[in-house]
Amino acid sequence: MAHDRGKFTVGLVQMAASGDASANLEKAVRLSGEAASRGAQVICLQELFRTPYFCQREDAALFDLAETVPGPTTEALTRVASEKEVVVVAPVFERRAPGVYHNSLAVIDAGGEFLGVYRKMHLPDDPQYFEKFYFAPGDRGYRAFDTRYGRIGTLICWDQWYPEAARITALMGAELIVYPTAIGWLPADKAREGAAQRDAWITVQRAHAIANGVFVAAVNRVGREGPPEGGLEFWGSSFVADPFGVVLAQASPDREEVLVVECDRSRMEAVRRGWPFFRDRRIDSYGPLANRFIDAD
Repeated sequence: MAHDRGKFTVGLVQMAASGDASANLEKAVRLSGEAASRGAQVICLQELFRTPYFCQREDAALFDLAETVPGPTTEALTRVASEKEVVVVAPVFERRAPGVYHNSLAVIDAGGEFLGVYRKMHLPDDPQYFEKFYFAPGDRGYRAFDTRYGRIGTLICWDQWYPEAARITALMGAELIVYPTAIGWLPADKAREGAAQRDAWITVQRAHAIANGVFVAAVNRVGREGPPEGGLEFWGSSFVADPFGVVLAQASPDREEVLVVECDRSRMEAVRRGWPFFRDRRIDSYGPLANRFIDAD
C-alpha cells in the first residue's frame, strides 16, 4: 500500500488504572479523543490498560478479566477510530478459547476497519511479572500493519528488550514500532537501582530506533498498584524516538498524560542513507542466532 511520504502524528495515552474496567475503558476512549483533537493520527494505549496490572500474583480467578477479540474493548475503540478517523492500537487481555489466553493488541484502521491482532511473543516470569501463568506465547509471529497513515509494527512490553523482534518487524517495512508497556519499580529497588533501570529501558528502545532506522513509540502506565507494602510503581515516561534515537518527546514519570508527536518520514530516508545498516547486513552470517546458546564445542 502506498502512503503519503510526508508526515504522520502519533498519540500516546499514558494512564493510571483503577479497579473498574469499565471506567478505565471510558477514560481510554476520552483520552484517545483528546489525542485525536490535538492532531494524532495513530493512537496507542498502554499494555493491559483496562485493568490494573494483575500479573503481580498467580490467581486463576483473574482469567475472568479476559475478553474475546472482537469484544467490548475493540468495539469501543472501533467507534473512536471510525468517528475520529484515527488508527487505534488497542491492547487487550485476549480470551482465545477456554484455557487459552494471550497478551494481545488489536489494530483498528482509521474509519474503523479491524486489521488484525498481534500476540505478545516474549513473556516474562519474574517477581510480580508472572505472565507465563496467564498467557500463552504469541503464535502469529511478528506483524506490521498497513494503515491509512503508515505501516505500523506492533510489539508489547517484554518484547522491547529483544533486538531480533525489532529487526524482524522493521524488515517487514514498519515505519513506526509501537510498544504498549507496563513496567515499573519494585519499591525496594527504586532507591538503589531505579534510575539505572529506567535508563536501560529508554536506551534499549532508542537503540532499536537507531539500528533499524525507524520511529519507536513506547507507552507506559503510571501509578502505584498492588499491596501497600509492595506492589509496583509504574514509571510512565512514555516517549517517541526518531530513526536516529533522538527522543522527540517524553511524558512525565508520575502523571497521566497524552503525548502527541509529529513524525517526518524524510528523517527515515536521511538516516538510512547516512547510516545504511540494512545495506551492509551480512545475512549469510546470522544463522547462529537460531541457537539458544553457542557452546564452545
